[in-house]
Amino acid sequence: MRAEYVPVRRALLGVALAAALVPAMAQLSSPMPGVPAGTGAGVHSPNSPFAPLKERADVLPWSVLTAVKTKTEKNRLLPVFPSDVQALNKKVQRIQGFMMPLEPGEKQKHFLISSVPLTCSFCVPGGPESMVEVKTKTPVKYSMEVVVVEGQFAVLNDDPYGLYYRITDGVAVK
Repeated sequence: MRAEYVPVRRALLGVALAAALVPAMAQLSSPMPGVPAGTGAGVHSPNSPFAPLKERADVLPWSVLTAVKTKTEKNRLLPVFPSDVQALNKKVQRIQGFMMPLEPGEKQKHFLISSVPLTCSFCVPGGPESMVEVKTKTPVKYSMEVVVVEGQFAVLNDDPYGLYYRITDGVAVK
């Protein structure tokens, strides 16, 4: 394995591990009554210094992506996507969110975008349905503010890292 892939693989493995542990921890740490921790869009803390995402007509809403259900198959948790989410597969989509870098550096070509900002560098802000893996054509400057990316959207039925969505050939847009 090439050395530059090691940090990315470790970061994605961390996301997958967190997604696998979420069901066991759900009743212990849910920030919202009746909603298992690590599911849905995550919770935007009222104490966050970052403003929540504003509705935009030109981006795919997180409410569509987080409508996924799950099923257990051979001790694995797999996504069950509604037909409107499946229809997004292999089409160009635009999404907004908060950047979660997977590598050190000011510019990123491979990162996660989340529906809520990180509150802790060791915590996953929501479930796998609240994140999209992004691979861009050209590096995007890291920002703690909201970013918008557009690219080829993929719905992942059985990703080895536990991710549900990916954008490839992404570009940053305003």
